[in-house]
Amino acid sequence: MTPEHASIKAREVCELAPVIPVLVIHDASIARPLAEALVAGGLPALEVTLRTPAALDVIREMASVDGGVVGAGTLLTPADVDAAVKAGAKFGVSPGATDTILQACEDADLPLLPGAATSSEVMRLMERGYTVQKFFPAEANGGAPALKAIGAPLPQVKFCPTGGITPASAPTYLG
Repeated sequence: MTPEHASIKAREVCELAPVIPVLVIHDASIARPLAEALVAGGLPALEVTLRTPAALDVIREMASVDGGVVGAGTLLTPADVDAAVKAGAKFGVSPGATDTILQACEDADLPLLPGAATSSEVMRLMERGYTVQKFFPAEANGGAPALKAIGAPLPQVKFCPTGGITPASAPTYLG
């Protein structure tokens, strides 16, 4: 998958709802009912972080929910990408963007939301063809005002901010 095609697919995922829940789940037995509830509540895109031993089983369970689109977060290595795809992930999310992780996702045809926190990182990803990116960690990097400032001269890039966003700060990002 080319980075341009990956960005189109990532944009489609981001456009499913205004929020993508970032899920850290320790017990796979709750995965299916949780995914069903989130999808029924209008949140069909689900990011499952690979930060727990149950994560791949959670992805497998959630991938079988009608109307849901499950992705794997915290992709750090090509092995993570391979395992996530085999578990049923339809998109990936990484906290940063190394050439190795970008290439692994491209080779696996896995749309990726690569992480960026500075204008140089955003521009580097844009040069490679990634026009949809994760702004991470959003709050630690200045929040919505920083995202607005970084995004202003780069209007061709769309962002999915994550990291430290609370119910109180979410409306500012959604605005």
